[in-house]
Amino acid sequence: MSNKKSFIGKIDPAIFSFSAAIMVLFVLWTLCQPKEAGDTFNAVQQFITENCGWSYLIGVTFFLLFALFIALSKYGNIILGKDCEKPEYSTLSWFSMLFAAGMGIGLIFWGVAEPMTHYASPPFGQPSTIESAQIAMRYTFFHWGLHPWSVFAVIGLSMAYFQFRKGLPALVSSTLYPLLGEQGIKGWIGKLVDILAVFATIFGMATSLGLGAMQIGTGLNYAYGLPTGNTTTVVIIAVITALFITSAVTGIERGIKFLSKVNMLLLFVILTFMLIVGPTRFILNGFVETIGSYVQNIIQMSLWADAYNTNPGWVKGWTIFYWAWWVAWGPFVGAFIARISRGRTVREFILGVVIAPALMSFIWMGVMGNSALYIDVFEHGGIATQVAKDMSTAIFAMFQYYPLAGVLTCLTTLIIAIFFITSADSATYVLAMFTSGGELNPKAGLKIFWGFVVGAAAIALMAAGGLGALQTASIVSAFPFMFVIFAMVASIIKAFKNEN
Repeated sequence: MSNKKSFIGKIDPAIFSFSAAIMVLFVLWTLCQPKEAGDTFNAVQQFITENCGWSYLIGVTFFLLFALFIALSKYGNIILGKDCEKPEYSTLSWFSMLFAAGMGIGLIFWGVAEPMTHYASPPFGQPSTIESAQIAMRYTFFHWGLHPWSVFAVIGLSMAYFQFRKGLPALVSSTLYPLLGEQGIKGWIGKLVDILAVFATIFGMATSLGLGAMQIGTGLNYAYGLPTGNTTTVVIIAVITALFITSAVTGIERGIKFLSKVNMLLLFVILTFMLIVGPTRFILNGFVETIGSYVQNIIQMSLWADAYNTNPGWVKGWTIFYWAWWVAWGPFVGAFIARISRGRTVREFILGVVIAPALMSFIWMGVMGNSALYIDVFEHGGIATQVAKDMSTAIFAMFQYYPLAGVLTCLTTLIIAIFFITSADSATYVLAMFTSGGELNPKAGLKIFWGFVVGAAAIALMAAGGLGALQTASIVSAFPFMFVIFAMVASIIKAFKNEN
C-alpha cells in the first residue's frame, strides 16, 4: 500500500493501477473506434441476456427474500458498530442521502417515460388500452420497488457490518473475510473482487450520467430552446462532472448532505403541486390499485422470463436491464449507505433501506405516471407518441398539459442536475475509497481522478451508441459482480452465527 503524502494520497497500487489502466484504454478505444466498440457491446450484451438472463431474475429475487429474512430474524438486533453505539446521522439526513444516491436521476428519467412506454407497448395484452395502462403502472412499481433496494441493502449491510463491527477496511473484499480469511482478502481473490466493484461502479454510474445529461438537454430545450443532440449531451456531462467533483472534494457533510436535503425539498414541492393540480382522485385511486396489483403479482413478475418468447426482447430490455443496472450500482450505493449507517441496527438498516425508499419511489411514480396516463387515456393526449420518439422528453411533454409548465420544467431540470451531482459525488467518493485500501476519507486528488474517469466513460459510451451502449455497459459489468453478492450472503450468515 502506497502511503505517500501527496495530492492523490494513499492508494492500493494493484487495484488502482489495474483499474485505471483498463479504464483509460477503454475510453480511448471507444472514442477512437465508436462503431467497433458499439458492435462489440451489442454482441456481449446479447450473449449474456440470451444465455444468462434467468440468473438475474433468480439472483435479485433471492436478495430480496434474504434481506427480509435477516430483518425479521434474531440477527435484526445486531448493531452495525460497537454495542450501544448511536447513529452518526439523523434519520432525515440518512434517508435523504441514501435516496439521493440510490435512485436520483433514474426516477426523474423513467417516472413518466416507463409507464407511457409500457402503455403503448405492454409486456402482454393489447397496447394503448385501460388494461395496458394498469399493467404499465404495475411493472413500473415492480422495477422501482423492493427488488432494487434489496440489492443495495445486502451489499450495504455486509460492508457496514464488517467495517464498523469488525473493524475491517471499507472494501468489498472485506465482506468475504469469514470465507477467505485475512490472507484471502489481501491476496489475488480479494483484489479481483475489489476491481470488479470498481468496474461495476464506473459503468453503473456512467449509465446514469448519460441518462441524466440527455434529460437535462431536453429540459433546457423545452425551457430555453437550446439545441439537443450528442454535442449538447457531452457538454452537459463535462459541466456536471466539474460540479460533482467539486462537491465530492468538499466532503459528505458540506456536499452530499446539503444537496440531498435541497433535492428532497424540491421533489416534494413538485409532487404536491402535481397532486393538487392534476387528476387528484384518479392519482390516489390508481396508486392504491397499483399497490394491490403489485403485491398480488410480485412472484409472477419476479420470475417471468418469457420462456415461450411471447414478446421477444421485452424482459431482456426492461427487467433484466434494470436488475443488471441495480447490481452495477450496488457496490457504490451499498458502500455509501454503509458509510452513513454506522450505529444503526440490522433491522433498522434493512427496513430503512428497503421499505422507506421503495415507498418514496412508489409515490413519485404513482403521481407522475398516473398524471401522464390520465392525459392519454381520458383526454386523448399525445404523450406516449412523444415518448416513443424520444424518452428523455417524457416528463417535460407531460408538463405541457398542466399549469406552470415552464416553472415545472425549470425545477425538474434543477432536480436532475442535483441528483446528477449527488449520485456521481457518492460514486466518486466510493471509487476513491475502493482504490485507497478502504480509506473512509480519501484524498481530494483521488476523488478528482475518478470523477474525470466516470465522466469520460459516460462520454465514450454516448459516442459508441447512446442509450443502448449505456444499457449494455450496466449489464456486462454487473454480471460477474452478482456472484460476489451471493458470496456476501454466505459470508454474513457465517459471521452472524458467530455473534454472541
